Amino acid sequence: MHLPIPEHSITEFIRWADYLGTFAFAISGTRLAAAHRFDWFGAYVVGLVTAVGGGTIRDIMLDLPIFWMTEPSYMLITTLALFVTIVFRRWLVRINNTVFLFDAIGLGLFTAVGVAKSLHAGFPWWIAPVMGTVTGAFGGMLRDILINEVPLIFRSDFYAMACVAGSLVYIGILYFGGSVPLAQAFTAITVIVLRLLASKYHWNIPALKPNLDDKE
Repeated sequence: MHLPIPEHSITEFIRWADYLGTFAFAISGTRLAAAHRFDWFGAYVVGLVTAVGGGTIRDIMLDLPIFWMTEPSYMLITTLALFVTIVFRRWLVRINNTVFLFDAIGLGLFTAVGVAKSLHAGFPWWIAPVMGTVTGAFGGMLRDILINEVPLIFRSDFYAMACVAGSLVYIGILYFGGSVPLAQAFTAITVIVLRLLASKYHWNIPALKPNLDDKE
């Protein structure tokens, strides 16, 4: 299947999605670190890893220059997220869904970024969902490892599958002649909405049980 990918497929939407996703993921990581009473440096590291971890793995896999090592804005955005968390920490800690909300926003935006960069780099369409999922979900996976929790992507939560679904929306819109900005916007919206609906209606992927008769 050939997708009509123009040379300028990395649109202004993707640029801002990258920045906003970085801020959202950095907030979610820093907020979670604060809940575990990390010091400021530890919270910054967790926020930075959450924000750039998925994109770093993506760029390594695609053999591209690692994005945050060529542009200082990502580290500055993470620093801003740290200070926002410090200044508004009482408000952020008081709202139990803060981490989930910012994580859902970052997940949607980064999934669109991952798909766009994969296609723009000339890789086949079936690589795009993989890169969308890696970009969206792997920063959160590294965050959970750093704070000694089972990564959300490995639990029964509807997390990585939201990235896959959003990536397929991107490919489908391009296949049927839709514009690149439209595909990117709808991909982000799809992932965010799926995460919110999954939380509201308790959608889960069935756990793999060692015994078929196990009720737990």
